[in-house]
Amino acid sequence: MAILKFKDIGKMNEKEKADKIKELKLELVRANVTANRANAKTKEIKKAISRLITFNKLHKGKLKNK
Repeated sequence: MAILKFKDIGKMNEKEKADKIKELKLELVRANVTANRANAKTKEIKKAISRLITFNKLHKGKLKNK
């Protein structure tokens, strides 16, 4: 699982972002079941999910202001 960066997220369309969030949440559930919750992999997945959600919130606000 690669780390998602804002420039990569910006290239995605809305459907790809929603699909990626669903995929990451499912992967997070699997990682929590198989490993310790303090695992580095779960932290990375949580960061990726939060970046996607934050990006969506930031850019939806900018689109409404234009």
